[in-house]
Amino acid sequence: MSAAPAIADYVTAWRDSAWGAEVSVPWEATATAEELIGQAVADLGEDYIREGTVARHRSAVVEPGAILKGPVLLEANAFVASGAYIRGGVHLGEGCIVAPQCEVKTSFLFGGAKIAHLSFVGDSILGSGSNVEAGAIIANYRNERGGAAIRIATDDGVIETGTTKFGVLLGDGARVGANAVIAPGALIAPGAIIPRLTLIDQWPNGAG
Repeated sequence: MSAAPAIADYVTAWRDSAWGAEVSVPWEATATAEELIGQAVADLGEDYIREGTVARHRSAVVEPGAILKGPVLLEANAFVASGAYIRGGVHLGEGCIVAPQCEVKTSFLFGGAKIAHLSFVGDSILGSGSNVEAGAIIANYRNERGGAAIRIATDDGVIETGTTKFGVLLGDGARVGANAVIAPGALIAPGAIIPRLTLIDQWPNGAG
């Protein structure tokens, strides 16, 4: 069985984040996202505006018609467009963008990460400068396998995550093309390019 990857090997900013010293395994981070982000919201200073468990930096913009269900934390100059749906513990780092009609669930986005319109991102970590084009799906649950615990094939062997919900660890500067589908349990290296209409599925070949 292969060892779990360290988040900071894919997303450099994780080391200096509020959670970098507490958790290093990606699916453990997303599993506890509500708790981690909720605590960060509680500790914020006067540069942030709070509405219950939703907090945004005073320079962040949330357009009318967006729905944010806390805990949610928006850092400086983050932008959430009209029609976006943010829920389940979400952190948007500085300059991150969530475009119209996107759903983002239980995820961490770091500096300048962008999700274009009509996309879904679930239970994931997106590195600085990463980009998800329009209509892309980052799935988080193996519905076709009856919700089986997610397994990830790597060059070093198979990682048994022990969790039924996890999307992607998307490295810094990686790009996901329009209408691509990332199946649950993906590790995408910094700077990688996923072409449009591609399916990325890292479930082990031949495994049940």
